[in-house]
Amino acid sequence: MSDGEKCWVRVTPCESIPLREGKAVEVGGRRIAVFNLGDSFLAVDNRCPHRGGPLSDGIVSGSTVVCPLHAWAFDLNSGAVVNHPESQACLATFPVRIEKGIVWVQIPAEEPETVCQPASYERDRPVRWVLRKTPSPANTPLITPTP
Repeated sequence: MSDGEKCWVRVTPCESIPLREGKAVEVGGRRIAVFNLGDSFLAVDNRCPHRGGPLSDGIVSGSTVVCPLHAWAFDLNSGAVVNHPESQACLATFPVRIEKGIVWVQIPAEEPETVCQPASYERDRPVRWVLRKTPSPANTPLITPTP
């Protein structure tokens, strides 16, 4: 492939992205957020240009996503900032197609061997592990019965 060519990458099944939510995927080292708008799917860079917030965790309203860190809003069709007209910041957008219930994203093919491989799947939300201490006489509070 020559420079400037693009390739389609299989990203995820449609049902893995809930309605009006996003999912972060990594394609060739690039983090992309894919959004389910109900009647269509749209994809943009997952990093907010303001402070690097994860846009896949943002609130989706219509065709706009709001960054969860500082509430910058972006049009998912154009990548333009909606609520800060003084800013020239813009997101990269990616064409999306659906084939047999699978979301495909078109990306530049700088290095076809690494970029145009299937995306790695991630959980929708981070998993948080909690280490629970086992009760011991030293850390168990004394409870006295009330008469």
